[in-house]
Amino acid sequence: MSLTLEHTPAAHLVDGRWLTSGVTATSHSPADGSALGEYDDAQLPLGEQAVAAARRAFATTDWARDRQLRAKVLNEMADAIEAATDELALMLARENGKILPEAHFELSLTPSKLRYYAAMALTGTGRGDQAKPGVLSTLVPVPVGVAGVIVPWNSPVVLAVRSFAPALAAGCTVVVKMAAQTALVNARLAEILAACPSLPPGVLNVLTESGSDIAKHLVDSPEVDAISYTGSTAVGRQIMAAAAPRLKRVSLELGGKTPMIVFDDADLDRAVGTIVAGITTFSGQFCMTGSRVLVQRGVADEVRSRLVAALSAVRVGPGDAPESQMGPMIDRAGRDRLVALVDGHLGDATVLVPGGVPDEPALADGAYYRPALLEVADLCSPLIQRELFGPIATFEVFADEADAVARANATEYGLAASVWTADGQRGLRMADALEAGTVWLNAWALVLDQFEEGGVKQSGLGRLNGHRAVEEFQEVKHLVQVLG
Repeated sequence: MSLTLEHTPAAHLVDGRWLTSGVTATSHSPADGSALGEYDDAQLPLGEQAVAAARRAFATTDWARDRQLRAKVLNEMADAIEAATDELALMLARENGKILPEAHFELSLTPSKLRYYAAMALTGTGRGDQAKPGVLSTLVPVPVGVAGVIVPWNSPVVLAVRSFAPALAAGCTVVVKMAAQTALVNARLAEILAACPSLPPGVLNVLTESGSDIAKHLVDSPEVDAISYTGSTAVGRQIMAAAAPRLKRVSLELGGKTPMIVFDDADLDRAVGTIVAGITTFSGQFCMTGSRVLVQRGVADEVRSRLVAALSAVRVGPGDAPESQMGPMIDRAGRDRLVALVDGHLGDATVLVPGGVPDEPALADGAYYRPALLEVADLCSPLIQRELFGPIATFEVFADEADAVARANATEYGLAASVWTADGQRGLRMADALEAGTVWLNAWALVLDQFEEGGVKQSGLGRLNGHRAVEEFQEVKHLVQVLG
């Protein structure tokens, strides 16, 4: 099941060249533990080279000033990734573990983001006015400089593009630090991007490391002007604290604990099917996973029984197996973390669907964890308060709108929420009251390139997608001309 790369072991893109640190590691399949291929594990000196290359490209090329060039490169990237969709999807299924339809879904989101930001690269947002007689003021957006992008392993292609595309569109040069769990996917993505003919050397640099030395360097270095991080709230806090002495700009999309709120008048066929997807998509390793199911008392028994039946029937297996409905966790360490966490707090819950490690011999070598549903009443339970990052959901019963809002808002997270009701006015009232960066009404996980997303409370700051994503990588320069 080895995965073929042009540069073996998988190398790093730095200043338009393929470089290695000399520390080799093996990427393993989460489905059966088999070796998929070797990769070079980037060390700090290589990260320092990448930052220097990005700074040099920002200072010496026309990238920051040439909108047409930026648009051309982003469109070339979109075309290249689109052409490699099948190859990348299979690599994702094998190395990341997500099932093939989910891998294709991730790849389907990526070219449109690049094309959107190609258009944004051509879109001027400055403004000017004659502030008083003889004085002309102009506000000109300018790129901040070098951007550091820190990408998680759960959706490496689309999450990398989601951060570096607006940075490139703004005129920044970029160093992307990716996670070792998807080292081979990362390297192939870098190969595809590096082949774009109009991309100047040093504008985009891509490295994979198993540790955090390079990530810390991106945050600490005075040569890096902005950080875009997607990942856990705990690490986001560390990044913000480390960036504070330099007043470095940070954009953070952090953890979530998405409530899926079902009222008595909801279309239960649509709601239940979407909730099952919300729990199992990417094996629950998703910041917007529907990890809390809140159901109004009048339909609680029916929704409970439907979810028990549906989750118990989910077929777990290798990501590249056509019959699989949910793949493995990213690795056995992640699986074992879930086992320990859930086992330690079962006293807080009534087990509706036990989930857990499968007992089939065919799955014994993989990092599998069956979806679980746990009924919990106590809002203080860690099962409700912590982001579990796996296919585990709590089931909670509420009485009315006020009770639903109070329960939904009772965690430190505020990334997203989903409300299911036939009453449009109720839906709008709920959307207004919920503490979440995104609220879906009778839907879940619908993300659009042209509309911003991001969290409130401890789910982050700043925004991705849309116009504001570009602004995260820009300063505004005020030019004052005295006429005459």
